[in-house]
Amino acid sequence: MTATAVADFLAGFCLIAGAVLSLAAGVGLLRFPDLLSRMHSATKPQVLGLLLILTGAALRLHNTIDVTTLVLVGLFQLATAPVSAHMVGRAVYRAGSVRRDLLVVDELAGNNANDEAST
Repeated sequence: MTATAVADFLAGFCLIAGAVLSLAAGVGLLRFPDLLSRMHSATKPQVLGLLLILTGAALRLHNTIDVTTLVLVGLFQLATAPVSAHMVGRAVYRAGSVRRDLLVVDELAGNNANDEAST
């Protein structure tokens, strides 16, 4: 096997694995019961799926400019997705729209103005 054949095989594996993870993220968005669970499925497998797809594309492309662009897309995704999910989660928690029966541990209990006003 040549190096090109190995790179093609790895690229195909990364593309298929990334597509499966992205599909799992989409199914999680539809099936999970509350917003916090949906945010988890929207960030964790989706980001990993995108990184695998970008890796597969980078293995197929041999142009330095294309690979650099893919690296930048991956870095921006890693920098923005967790931060935006955290901000949305905090806003939903502060608004009181969280289903508390689904929380295993509530580390923010007592830190919220709505909690203090309701007690």
